[in-house]
Amino acid sequence: MSHIQKETISIGEVTVYCEYVLNGRPPIILIHGFVSSTYTFNRLMPLLTKEFSVIAIDLPGFGRSEKSKTFIYSFSNYAKFIEECIQYFKLKDVTIIGHSMGGQIALYTAQLAPYKVKNLVLLCSSGYLKSAKKPLIYCSYLPFFRFFVEQYIRKKDIKKSLENVFYNKSFITEELIEEFTRPLTEKDFYTSLQRLLRYREGDLTSYQLSKIQIPTLLIWGEEDRVVPLKIGQRLVQDLPNAKLITYEKTGHLVTEERPNDLYHHIASYIS
Repeated sequence: MSHIQKETISIGEVTVYCEYVLNGRPPIILIHGFVSSTYTFNRLMPLLTKEFSVIAIDLPGFGRSEKSKTFIYSFSNYAKFIEECIQYFKLKDVTIIGHSMGGQIALYTAQLAPYKVKNLVLLCSSGYLKSAKKPLIYCSYLPFFRFFVEQYIRKKDIKKSLENVFYNKSFITEELIEEFTRPLTEKDFYTSLQRLLRYREGDLTSYQLSKIQIPTLLIWGEEDRVVPLKIGQRLVQDLPNAKLITYEKTGHLVTEERPNDLYHHIASYIS
């Protein structure tokens, strides 16, 4: 297993935290979901590095990355950011693995730069969500809106939120709770969320998905309460070159509950 490098780098207009192993093997970029970080892949990444070069990045606004007050937190801009990451690390024929909201960003990246992406692996990917409603977008410009976002998020019990993403609750460790709580203590994190709400366009439509020819592997937990399996079943119909695998007794955070199965399915799909 290769040693994972951890550092902060500047890509485009933002400073981001990343973990990576570049070993000359086929490259994979890992994209986490909403209110998450590279920690999503802490059990999967060491397995993948046996056969692949792997780069996991905290998206702008999340994890240990910069909570920029000027970055446009839209899927289109996140896709542009991922394309810049591909250029920064001088990668070719990349496989993009996206979890939850990261799956939607992966799809947007495939739409933006299909010539740079060899495969997509979507883990419990969000899909078919509409953009924020206009009144909410207008509210996001009010001076105190950030404060309301912060109050709303801080009221939520992190352990309860985590129970919602697991089928097997025994995976919820103190370390996991700590990792998911840390960003919530940063004031600027709520500014990022406010801006994400403001700029987040809707997910790709069935028509847009039908134009993505890149081979796509969809993997879902059958007990996913965050993005139900029916979304995966719909995506596999709309994407022309897609295959769906489901795991019994598994929730939304498949990377924590089924890392070994994920590794084997991903490795055999890519090779």
